[in-house]
Amino acid sequence: MGCYNALQYLALKTSSPLNVTLVASSTPIWMLFVGALFFRQRVTRRQLLGAVLSITGVLLVLSRGDWDTLMQVRLVPGDFYVLLATLAWAFYSWLLVRPDDPPDIRRDWAAFLMAQMAFGLGWSLLFAAGEWAAGETHIQWGWPLALALAYVAIGPAIVAYRCWGLGVQRVGPTIAAFFSNLTPLFAGVMTAAFLGELPRAYHATAFVLIVGGIVVSSRR
Repeated sequence: MGCYNALQYLALKTSSPLNVTLVASSTPIWMLFVGALFFRQRVTRRQLLGAVLSITGVLLVLSRGDWDTLMQVRLVPGDFYVLLATLAWAFYSWLLVRPDDPPDIRRDWAAFLMAQMAFGLGWSLLFAAGEWAAGETHIQWGWPLALALAYVAIGPAIVAYRCWGLGVQRVGPTIAAFFSNLTPLFAGVMTAAFLGELPRAYHATAFVLIVGGIVVSSRR
């Protein structure tokens, strides 16, 4: 948890949100790779097809329907950081469903999540101390920052991790990874809701592709 968040924020210092989202959209592929290589999970053609459909939908949203936008993307060091973050997330997700875990760990989700956050906080404090020692940290305290921290502490840190852990334990990391590619689509919908930017035709096409990837990969 500490490595994933630290690497993702570090990536945004040298990379653009477009690049970061592009690399992160490869999560289903890395989830399949990690599962096959380290957890003896079989990769099916249906899962690979679902991954291709899902990633195509993400690319359509990010390019706003103009593929020339993607041709102008240039890789920077931050893209490597988000790639490492994606791998860390894949390992984290597979470790949530290890069959040799004691059953009490899965039932008492609050204690399990607290244990994860304790280790994650330790790593985060270590990284933060390194930034402070390097003199690269400057914080401007105020109500906007306090509200942002409260949102991060309650939303992504507790609610999202709890829902992700529950979903992974129900359907497995592979299928859950496809749902993560709905994030850019949700961003487009929220942009329309809060900034008045109306949805375009490519949003609908991307939705069909991403959901199609989920359906294809999850069918038996």
